[in-house]
Amino acid sequence: MDIVGVLAVAFWAMLPAYVPNNAAVLVGGGPPIDGGRTWNGKRLLGDGKTWQGTAGGIAAGAALALLLNAIHPVVSGTVGGLPEFTLVAAVTLPAGALLGDIGASFLKRRTGRERGAAFPGLDQLDFVVGSLGLTVVFAPDWFFATFTVPVLVVVLVITPVLHVGTNFVAYKLSLKSEPW
Repeated sequence: MDIVGVLAVAFWAMLPAYVPNNAAVLVGGGPPIDGGRTWNGKRLLGDGKTWQGTAGGIAAGAALALLLNAIHPVVSGTVGGLPEFTLVAAVTLPAGALLGDIGASFLKRRTGRERGAAFPGLDQLDFVVGSLGLTVVFAPDWFFATFTVPVLVVVLVITPVLHVGTNFVAYKLSLKSEPW
């Protein structure tokens, strides 16, 4: 597979993991997952991690995977090698992305960072590790057929660039209060 094909597969396969955090913000609200609980005087997760946002983010990512499956016959004629999502992968990619983000929130609270505070590296890759980790456990055949070594390398390189770039644009458009 050439570099354009690897880039296309990497972006296509990760789209259901890229959208859940944004969707969670849009549909979030309601009770926080941690119920306001603390550990050593610090919130477990904080008010930004809600059940409603998590469910909405997973639903948005899974719906996107199913939409990509629906357009796959048309798109794959132009760009070969794009995977179709199994139902399990359609759920584990967005669910894992949000689990990774929740895990990062937990680590941020343990290190004394407030909601919205930067944690370079973790902020850019938490959802990737979560989505890929959950998917390799529950859909290993699909995972290994899709995420070859070149595709994984591209995901790990382009995701931080996309993350920083899109957050900066959202900040400039006043959609975010911080540029990270």
